[in-house]
Amino acid sequence: MLVQEVWIVMIDLHMDTFLPAVEKPKRMSMKLAYYFVRRQFGKVLTPIKVHSVRLPAAFGMFYGKIGTLDKKLTLPKETIFLIREQVARINVCLFCMDIGRAFVIQSSMNEAKFDALDQYRTSPLFNDAERSALDYATELTRDKKVSPDTFARMASHYSEREICEIVWLVASEHLYNITNIGLNIHSDMLCDINRKKRAA
Repeated sequence: MLVQEVWIVMIDLHMDTFLPAVEKPKRMSMKLAYYFVRRQFGKVLTPIKVHSVRLPAAFGMFYGKIGTLDKKLTLPKETIFLIREQVARINVCLFCMDIGRAFVIQSSMNEAKFDALDQYRTSPLFNDAERSALDYATELTRDKKVSPDTFARMASHYSEREICEIVWLVASEHLYNITNIGLNIHSDMLCDINRKKRAA
């Protein structure tokens, strides 16, 4: 069964989060966060209503900082999204898979390429550099270690800074993934919201 099919099946099950969502936060800082997130995405994201709302504001700001730091990366934007999506797919983080694709739609990237992620080794949509980065991200995520050959292939395409950026993407994506998986946070169907906005 393909990862996309697993995703659809799990969305159909639509299991509840382990902690209930807080729809009306008490803290003013969270009320403001809900307002701005709703404006940006069309809804308050489930991780904010389940996880961030229960922690001091500094924790939510730390998670938000990851997106800010991504803007300092020198890798192509599409490569960044491909690596994050691949890690989320392997970890089966439904929320991260959905929000990643929503950003792809929003940025008008080649969706066919993301649809073909499970065939990246053979698909003509991917170049050798992307394949080597995805091999590295896959191995590191799946096995929690990387073979010297896999690293050498990636290093032949990327600078030392870019290699460190790829490591950052894999590591920081795990933070998002494990947070959502640990609290049974599933897809927010953001892709559908973005497609409707684009069609309007």
